Amino acid sequence: MADRVYPSSKQAANGTAPATNASFPATKAQLYGASRPLYRPQPDRYRRSRCCSCCIWTTIAIITLILLAAIAGAILYVIYRPHRPTFTVSSLKVSTLNITTASKLITNINLNIQAKNPNKKLVYSYDPTTISITTNDDIGIGDGSFVSFVQGTKNTTLLKAAVTSSSQQLDDTSAGKLKTALKSKNGLPLKIKLDTKVKAKMGALKTPKLRIRVACEGIQVTVPKGGKATTASTSNAKCKVDLKLKIWKWTF
Repeated sequence: MADRVYPSSKQAANGTAPATNASFPATKAQLYGASRPLYRPQPDRYRRSRCCSCCIWTTIAIITLILLAAIAGAILYVIYRPHRPTFTVSSLKVSTLNITTASKLITNINLNIQAKNPNKKLVYSYDPTTISITTNDDIGIGDGSFVSFVQGTKNTTLLKAAVTSSSQQLDDTSAGKLKTALKSKNGLPLKIKLDTKVKAKMGALKTPKLRIRVACEGIQVTVPKGGKATTASTSNAKCKVDLKLKIWKWTF
C-alpha cells in the first residue's frame, strides 16, 4: 500500500501559490502598533506662550524707557529752567529796491537782528543762519546770511547782514504786484525768515542740534529816492521762534 502525501496547504485553483498569512502568534512589534493610538500633531502652546511673554516684556521695557526719559526731562527742567531764545528786528535799511524794465529785481538791504538768550544756565551754539526776505505775497526780495556764533548765558547778541538780490528775474504777475505795492503810501510789508540749527549746553550736557526757524512780520518799507537809504518801520515787528526736534523720520 502506497504512502499518501497530505500537503500542508491547499493550492489555488489557477495554480498560483497562496498568499502567506501573517505570522502567528503576533510579534511584539505588531502588538505595539495595534495598541498605539494614531498620532495627531497638537498646537505648540509652549511656543505661543513664549511669544506672548516676549511681547509683554518688550512692551514693559519700552514703557519703562519712556518713563525714565520723562523723569530725566522733568529733572533737567527743574534744574535748568530752559527758555527759548528770542529774536528782535532792531533795524532794516533799504539802499536799493528797484524793478527794471525787464522785470529784474535789484535789492540792497542792511539788516540788524538782536538774538537774546534769557537762560541763566544754558549756552547756545548756532550754526550759520540763512536769511530770506519776502513780501506778504511770498515774492522773494533778497537773501543773506549770519555767521555761526556762540551765545552765553543772559546774553544779547547783535547780528548784522546784507540782504541782496542782483538782477533777480521776476515773472510778469510778481513784477506787477511788486510795482503796485512799491507805489503805495503805506509802504511795502515784508516778512523775514531765519533758518539755522542750534545746540544747547547745560554744564557737561549737550543736546543734539535742533532745527530752528524764526519768522518775523509787521515790517513796512518805502522805496528809497534820490540815492538816500530809507529806514523801515519795525515798531510792530514780531518774531516767532519755532524749534523742531527730529527723531529718525519724525519731526516734532
